[in-house]
Amino acid sequence: MNLASIIEDHPADAVAIVSRGRATSYGELREQVAALRGGLSGLGLEPGDRVAVIAGNNWYFVASYLAVLGAGLVAVPLNPSNPSAALAHELAAVGARAAVVGPSARAAVAEIDRAAIPTVEHLICCGDDGGTLCLDDLLGAEPAPIVDRDPSDPAALMFTSGTAGAPRAAMLSHRNLLVNIRQVLAAAADVQRADDVAFGLLPLFHIFGLNVVLGGTLATGSRVVLVERFDPVSALETIELHRITLISGPPTMWAAFAGLPGVDAGAFASVRTAVSGAAKLPVEVAQAVEARFGLHLREGYGLTEASPVVCSPSGTDAPPGSVGIPV
Repeated sequence: MNLASIIEDHPADAVAIVSRGRATSYGELREQVAALRGGLSGLGLEPGDRVAVIAGNNWYFVASYLAVLGAGLVAVPLNPSNPSAALAHELAAVGARAAVVGPSARAAVAEIDRAAIPTVEHLICCGDDGGTLCLDDLLGAEPAPIVDRDPSDPAALMFTSGTAGAPRAAMLSHRNLLVNIRQVLAAAADVQRADDVAFGLLPLFHIFGLNVVLGGTLATGSRVVLVERFDPVSALETIELHRITLISGPPTMWAAFAGLPGVDAGAFASVRTAVSGAAKLPVEVAQAVEARFGLHLREGYGLTEASPVVCSPSGTDAPPGSVGIPV
């Protein structure tokens, strides 16, 4: 098995992601990812090698993540806004052999002393970077097939939030990630459908954004509109423009929406599912969102090591303040 295969069976003309105003269909994404798999393999990277993906919520992240998985490598998503010292520490901690560096992380990565990351042989940047290996070059490689992996083989190393000490990389297998996607989708028949449009605000270097928002979208053949920075006003414009149907975000996002003056009550008219996670949702925030916009907020619970969902209110009558039942 290989988690990357979740994009293989969807209609070629169905939109998979919208990034920086450009839509990419499942057919296009499959072709791009297959070429990137070939490019990564051509660098001498072998199954099991760690490859960091340091990019914001954009096409660069999605294509690179799927290509890394599909080539049998282990993806290590890192926060592109981290300072260079933190990035160097994390790259060294996992023994990364390569790193895909998105536009927002190029400055921080450029400041890293290469002696501090001795295992990193390839820095793959997006666009012309004065001789550094370019992602566009890998896109021109001969397409390579998906590498079959044992279900227990690691797919991703996800750094925890560090609430009980320094952040550590949790090892998640192909089966861990795929089973949790299936558990979430099985919680209720209408959790996510092929005709849904998800709001991709949660950072993809965080397990909630990676495996619930992105993973759920790609597994169902729906689309996700990727958002690189949160501003409540522009977020509302995006929701209305793209007719967003699924929104997942932290309590701070919902509080920002609830407190925004002058917003029409119908701003969320297209939304049928609203989810809060990543932190405890204050009951008063949930009540304010429902009173202003008619949205019933569902609150779940999870943790990085669980891929991440542990409890979900979907398909239940969970009262305010409850995270539902174990998946």
